[in-house]
Amino acid sequence: MNSSNTCRVCGNEISPFMSFGKMPIANGFLNEIDFKNEYFFEMKPSFCENCFAFQLIDQPDAPMMFNENYPFFSSLSKHMQVHFKNFADQLISNFLRTKEDSFVIELGSNDGIMLKHFKNSGIPHLGIEPSKNVADVAKKEGINTISEFFNENLADHILEKHGKANIIFAANVMCHIPDLNSVFAGIAKLLTEDGILAFEDPYLGDMLEKVSYDQIYDEHIYIFSASSVSSLCERHDLELIDVIPQPTHGGSMRYFITHKGSHKISKNVHQILENEEKNGFKDPTTYIRFKNNCEQSKKDLVSLLEKIKSEKKRVVGYGATSKSTTILNYSGIGNDLIEFISDTTPLKQNKYSPGAHIPVRSYEEFKKNPPDYALLFAWNHSNEIFEKEKDFEKNGGKWIRFVPKVEIF
Repeated sequence: MNSSNTCRVCGNEISPFMSFGKMPIANGFLNEIDFKNEYFFEMKPSFCENCFAFQLIDQPDAPMMFNENYPFFSSLSKHMQVHFKNFADQLISNFLRTKEDSFVIELGSNDGIMLKHFKNSGIPHLGIEPSKNVADVAKKEGINTISEFFNENLADHILEKHGKANIIFAANVMCHIPDLNSVFAGIAKLLTEDGILAFEDPYLGDMLEKVSYDQIYDEHIYIFSASSVSSLCERHDLELIDVIPQPTHGGSMRYFITHKGSHKISKNVHQILENEEKNGFKDPTTYIRFKNNCEQSKKDLVSLLEKIKSEKKRVVGYGATSKSTTILNYSGIGNDLIEFISDTTPLKQNKYSPGAHIPVRSYEEFKKNPPDYALLFAWNHSNEIFEKEKDFEKNGGKWIRFVPKVEIF
């Protein structure tokens, strides 16, 4: 267990503003025989008033979450394939002078969904992916990948072997890493003088506004704001030079970071920092309000599911996501209210959801025996899903969502 009552970024004393209760490993889909040995930890978020980092007090040790059985492959989503191609194209066109003399590094490269565009362009590259099963998929595609956790020590080894990097990038990864100071110290060593770090993660502003508390789970030890990222950069002589909002994961932010003074700071940075100040991102009462909103959302969802059950209607979950683990366990929802969860990931099928132990079944079963209602756990992929599920709606199926409010539609 990785636990701290001091801020992981600045060392300031922190305390939780709420508890989501006992939580299992969010991606820890399991067999019935494993129920009795399932691991749980208390999930308590906190806010640091000194460096503005929204963070979990406790987090399971990294190998419990990222290992050879990690059941998440980015390439399964067509929408994410397009998104990461566009991200790669932007980095190549804006930040690489020549392809052959460059070197790029991706942290948390998963199955190579983004790094393959650099490989296909003949750009020297290195992917760092701690989950061996997904790293192996990338290696089979000829993408240079090592299965390690990135930190300052690994950065020293990379520097010796490969030299400095023109671009270091990451998508939905930084928020997973407890020791960001070691990571940013390594990045500062590895970046060329005019090199750039580009990363994107779920954005605190979207989570607060939409009450999308399912963004908080074991892997997401941080939910970043521009204010917290800027503060972190200051500690390592780095500088936030641009921010670009992204629609992915229910609202994300892409951050561009360089050595201090090497690039001009975009007006976007000044605007978003002012906006965060104005909207109370640094005010502790904002997080108490968020806590109250979470509690109301939970009550509304349970009440709706109980009403549907009383009407003898069937509810099936759509998407056995990591985020669904937070929703189900915080709300105390089990398979008395949800018959099963439909998912397209083979590693999750014929297993049970973490903690709540709702059966996970194949997408084919959803199609073969459609429910009256589908609870949209994968709400951040809603456009892609609705395009795919026109028949479900045509045949009278209805959706339940809980972000930004609990409703049937």
